[in-house]
Amino acid sequence: MNIEIANRLYQYRKSMGLSQEDLAEKIGVSRQAVSKWERAEASPDTDNLIELANVYGLTLDELLKGKEETPSTEPEQASPAQEQNTPEPEQDNAQAGAQGYDFDNAGGGINVNNEGEKVHVGFDGIHVVDKHGTRVDIDRKNGIFVNENGEQKVYTDENGHVHRCGCDDCGGHKGKRSFWLLIPYPILAAIAYILFGCFDVCGGWGYGWIVFLTIPIYYTLVEAILKRDANIFCYPVFAVIAFLIMGFVWGLWHPGWVVFLTIPVYYAMVNAIKAARKK
Repeated sequence: MNIEIANRLYQYRKSMGLSQEDLAEKIGVSRQAVSKWERAEASPDTDNLIELANVYGLTLDELLKGKEETPSTEPEQASPAQEQNTPEPEQDNAQAGAQGYDFDNAGGGINVNNEGEKVHVGFDGIHVVDKHGTRVDIDRKNGIFVNENGEQKVYTDENGHVHRCGCDDCGGHKGKRSFWLLIPYPILAAIAYILFGCFDVCGGWGYGWIVFLTIPIYYTLVEAILKRDANIFCYPVFAVIAFLIMGFVWGLWHPGWVVFLTIPVYYAMVNAIKAARKK
């Protein structure tokens, strides 16, 4: 879908005061589908376009080409598709993220905002964004979503399956995949969680869920090793895991939060090493 249409769909939805979940329920699709339309990652079919036009009280022509007047009297907000193409990833609060978590309106829980490095840990999930463009969102509603420099790396589809982009089924490169990427790590993580709960080890059911956070860690670590690029490693999630372990196991919520300050340090060191090697 063209970005202008994606932006228009976003603005129409906002002008109606609908969330992505509300709109998805009205037209009978998944919230992920709505998110992809508004990010210009997919296009609604004819039936869905008709449903959208009916919801917004527009003709198909107005829906696709826009009306003369602005669809909303409120100040125009940047759409997810616009944010995805801007060099300032910290402004991307529209998705979903995972995929669409709004750090500015984060409720209860732990919130850290340090010079563009944003972290939220709460009952609604774990959400991290750094100034280099890496986003990590993990919650019960949307599953796992990792976006690095505008490229989707790991995500959970509407059927609950975790995918790593860059493989054949994500439209990435084709060819022989590494043995380590063929290992069904999400299944192993689920089995480990069940064992932790049944035998009451590693925090049991209460804390054992942290094992699921290692899924993006595993895939990005393998990718980083294969491509010899430490920037690929999902360090923000690693920092979240370290923080949770320090809090749950040793009760060091404070000053454990300092671990988040190591995120920019990590990327600065990696980039400095890369720059030194190029000389």
